[in-house]
Formats: sequence, structure tokens, C-alpha cells
Amino acid sequence: MSVFFMKPVREFFVEWYYSLKDVMANTRQFVHSIISLGMVVFSALMIWRALTVVTCSESPIVVVLSGSMETGFYRGDLLFLTLHDNEPYKAGDIVVFKIEGREIPIVHRVIRSHRRDDDIYGDDFQLLTKGDNNPVDDRSLYTNGQEWVEKRHILGRAKGYLPYVGMVTILMNDYPYLKYGLLGALAIVALTNRDE
Repeated sequence: MSVFFMKPVREFFVEWYYSLKDVMANTRQFVHSIISLGMVVFSALMIWRALTVVTCSESPIVVVLSGSMETGFYRGDLLFLTLHDNEPYKAGDIVVFKIEGREIPIVHRVIRSHRRDDDIYGDDFQLLTKGDNNPVDDRSLYTNGQEWVEKRHILGRAKGYLPYVGMVTILMNDYPYLKYGLLGALAIVALTNRDE
């Protein structure tokens, strides 16, 4: 059974090898392939930067990394965030926040929101959050002495999601060799692609 599987894989890599060898022999085609690959990478970076400007969020797309928000969101769901100040935060909103001393942002629901009455711009607010699947609020996750999430901690409010699309990101973080293998394979495909 494995012999039938290995033959097409071997043929695929042999074909890649000869295609790459042909590209390397033709300098003009090789330079064109490198420029095309660079354009793809820079286009992706420009799209990301445009999203950060439009959404006012430093991280407009995040992946749910844990099961703390199940049944609302599952591990691997892709969330789209905005950080516009035109509407106040209220109980029930899904927010993504980053606590000092923690590298990974947290995706949880607001269960309490406090704002000063004289704060007409909405800059002075405090939120208490909780994961839907957690038994208690998030005060134990906050840094020592911190009781609330404040504006400086907020990365954005969830406005939409795509289920399970972020599993690719989780797999690449859990298995770094998979990430390098996929990036290498994409680079080889981009370099050996011939415009005819």
C-alpha cells in the first residue's frame, strides 16, 4: 500500500527538481520568479497594513487558541476585530485583550462594563471578562492587583468569524517543521512556476 503512495510523491519531487534546475539555468526566468515571489509577499504585507488602518486595530485578525470560549467560538476559529471608539463596550461583547506580562492575547466575553458618567469620549472605562466555558471571571488571569481590563489592554472587538480556518496557524505553531516545510514548498512552487 505504501509503495503506491510513495511513487507519485517521488515523481512529484523529481519533477520539481528538474523544473528548478531548468529555472536556475535560465537567469532571466529565475530573476522573474524571485521578483514575483517578492511581490506576493509584499502584497500580503500591504493588505495586512491596510486592514490595521481600516479597523484601527494592531491585530485585525486573530485565531482562537483555546477552548475557553466554547460554545461561542471553538479552537481554530478566525476572528475579525475592530477597535473603533464610536460605541461603548457592553456586557455580551467579545473582546480580545492583552495583559501585561503575557505574550498571547485572550479572547473572552465582557460580563461587566463600567464607565464614568462625565467621560464623554469613552476613554475611561473598565471591563470584567470571562470565557464562556470558564466557571469564574478572568480576575485570576489579570496581573497582580489588576481588577479590570482597561482601554490600553484592548486589541479589538470581534465583529465576525470564520470557523476552523485558523487551525492551519495552530498546526504551524505546534509543529514548526511543518511551517518551514510549507514555506519551502511554496517558495519552490513559486520559483518553478512558468509563465507560458
